[in-house]
Amino acid sequence: ISVLKGPREEIVYVPCIYRNTGRKKPDFLATVDVNPKSSDYCQVIHRLPMPNLGDELHHSGWNACSSCFGDATKKRNRLILPSFISSRIYVVDVGTDLRAPRLFKVVNSEDVFWKCSLGYPHTSHCLGSGEIMISTLGDPAGSGKGGFILLDGETFEIKGNWEKGDKIPPMGYDFWYQPRHNVLISTEWGIPKCLGYGFDPNDLKKGCYGRRLNVWDWTTHTYVQAIDVGEDAAPLEIRFLHNPDAAEGYVGCTISSAIHRFYKTEQGDWAAEKVIQVPSKKVEGWLLPDMPGFITDILISLDDRFLYFSNWLHGDIRQYDISDTRKPKLVGQVFLGGSITKGGPVTVCRDEELQSQPDPFFIKGKRVPGGPQMIQLSLDGKRLYVTTSLYSAWDKQFYPNLIKDGSVMLQLDVDTEQGGLTVNESFLVDFGKEPDGPCLAHEIRYPGGDCTSDIWV
Repeated sequence: ISVLKGPREEIVYVPCIYRNTGRKKPDFLATVDVNPKSSDYCQVIHRLPMPNLGDELHHSGWNACSSCFGDATKKRNRLILPSFISSRIYVVDVGTDLRAPRLFKVVNSEDVFWKCSLGYPHTSHCLGSGEIMISTLGDPAGSGKGGFILLDGETFEIKGNWEKGDKIPPMGYDFWYQPRHNVLISTEWGIPKCLGYGFDPNDLKKGCYGRRLNVWDWTTHTYVQAIDVGEDAAPLEIRFLHNPDAAEGYVGCTISSAIHRFYKTEQGDWAAEKVIQVPSKKVEGWLLPDMPGFITDILISLDDRFLYFSNWLHGDIRQYDISDTRKPKLVGQVFLGGSITKGGPVTVCRDEELQSQPDPFFIKGKRVPGGPQMIQLSLDGKRLYVTTSLYSAWDKQFYPNLIKDGSVMLQLDVDTEQGGLTVNESFLVDFGKEPDGPCLAHEIRYPGGDCTSDIWV
């Protein structure tokens, strides 16, 4: 894919969250300088605070991307920021000044509730039509409902729901579409009113967490098939291969800590097979006797050669060679904190993978709280950026020090020949040092598009 020859990233945008930190400050969009030649390297150079408290900014998307390729009237000049908890949608102007974004429009939560009967918006993708589509986790009352909001690409007004017909999945989360195969596939985290305040192990086995990949007919917008990946699997991030002809991809299941490959069958429907299982560790001193890896974010390199994912609880990031998509091979792994480090409250009694508990992770003299979570890869595949916050209510529960000290952004150097990951010891963005107090940094976006925002059609 030609984008591999794109320019090196110089700045990135990162939503930063104050909800659940005890600080009465609005979430903000940070612009971070990641150019090693710059005097502001690893610094937040601009902050755009939102006009409200308690939004829980989470993921972001573009008003235009590769799906509009060839349409000269479309510019990638607006970043769409859905608020996971307040259900507001912010539209940010990044076109006027790339380094200093400004607020362009606020779509009020009442509009989301009344016009779509949806709430808890999550993933935003632009469509080839110029419209913007945002998946949701629930209805306005916090029950599960996997629907989609459509925004007009010029006015950013809500046009209504994308989905048609009577059948709607019981939950939603992420999605990816592939017009050449007339398909959209969405995932299921869980029911907002269950997971919204934290993770309660008593909610397991009660149908509170997702277990399906939901297949939609791209042309008719109807829900056509459910693929079961296991009770309480909680399939989160879904990624097709970037090659628009490919009829396959991967999904990361959080609670079951498995990666499933999904693919189109000879019959023309869709199926999934488990290709990676991260074994749980037998532990003492933790919430449960078995600690899952907790796969939270996954991505595929632009050349479709490597798959990356983070185990937020175990604390490692992994790189797999997917030249044979059915048999991923582990080629890189690095520990960046997590819940099983030596000297902490958790004792590992049985571990199928490690000989001993990993050391706590320090960089530039700072002990990093939390574990690796959101990831973003440079266009040339050589640099992997990592942040450590998952979602404020779960951060607070699993990693209280993350709330106290703030999250960080790190960078790993990638061996793109043999595979392999090493920490760049000179790179640290410390969100514990923010002027308004420590905050929780989440998803990473490049101004020119990246591995997880762009869909080629």
